[in-house]
Amino acid sequence: MLMTHSEKLERMRTHMAAIGVSPLTSAPPVWRLLWRLGVEAPPPLFSRFLPLAFVTGSFFGLLWAPLMWLMLWSRQDMPFFAVAAGALVSGLLFGLCMAAYFRFVARKHNLPLWAAYPTEQP
Repeated sequence: MLMTHSEKLERMRTHMAAIGVSPLTSAPPVWRLLWRLGVEAPPPLFSRFLPLAFVTGSFFGLLWAPLMWLMLWSRQDMPFFAVAAGALVSGLLFGLCMAAYFRFVARKHNLPLWAAYPTEQP
């Protein structure tokens, strides 16, 4: 019998706990939010490098730039193109670092892509 996405996620959580992977690594808060909203996104440890870099970098850049503008840059009269460039560069660097980290952990534990992760109940 095939598992639903939520059943597969629960199996993944149990598996990750058994091999010593932190819940914050196997199911980061942004992914938990997406899953609660009904988005069937694969967990980061089971994703490809470039999509993972894009998603994590986008979330970071879109949150970091407005916070920096509110806390610091608005007082310095920072031009919009500089704010946009800062968001782009910070998002790019953060996304690449996070994707590298998740892929490192996935390789360390020999984890497959999400489509190849077991989908049938034992």
